Amino acid sequence: MSEPLVQTSNLPLIPKQIFDANYPQSIQPKTLTELIELLYEAFASNEVNIDYVYTIMNNYKGTEKEWAPFRKFQPDRYTRNLVDGGNGKFNLMILCWAESQGSSIHNHTNSHCMMKCLQGKLIETRYAWPTVEQEEPMHILSRGELAEGQVAYINDAIGLHRVENPSHTETAVTLHLYIPPYDHCNVFDERTSRTNESNVTFYSIGGQLTANQ
Repeated sequence: MSEPLVQTSNLPLIPKQIFDANYPQSIQPKTLTELIELLYEAFASNEVNIDYVYTIMNNYKGTEKEWAPFRKFQPDRYTRNLVDGGNGKFNLMILCWAESQGSSIHNHTNSHCMMKCLQGKLIETRYAWPTVEQEEPMHILSRGELAEGQVAYINDAIGLHRVENPSHTETAVTLHLYIPPYDHCNVFDERTSRTNESNVTFYSIGGQLTANQ
């Protein structure tokens, strides 16, 4: 299924691990470099086939050795490490979650997010958008585990989410594809539904720590 990239807010929703039967599971990016090359090909025009992109993200296996340059942890927060800035239509990054770390509840600024678990496991909690002006707790839509090798998909039409590493002893690493890239989002207070805008920054770019780190 192809959609105009300029209409990203209308791209089809993709249930986890559901594929278009027209796309062979034999498409197997063997390395991170090959995955990136396939992504550039997929986003070469303003028509993007989301089923195909989901398939290659799911089929990428990779090894810890090849994404080791982006495997950077911080003791007080999870890190966002840019792998490839894409061509303006996507970017690819690795997020590293130390023990018990998690994100805020956030949206994706009309972007689409595919998240593949490379190591460990994560808990994803999805929330409904606040619908009233008065303060009240956020409404949970679902909570599920993302195991190693699985891919999750979300956009703002689905809702908001928070991602957490539930382990007190093991780290976790995830590969994220954002369509298109964004540099800010809204974060939400679970108890009150209050929201604030937050800038999105990188801990490292291309394996090198950014200047503010």
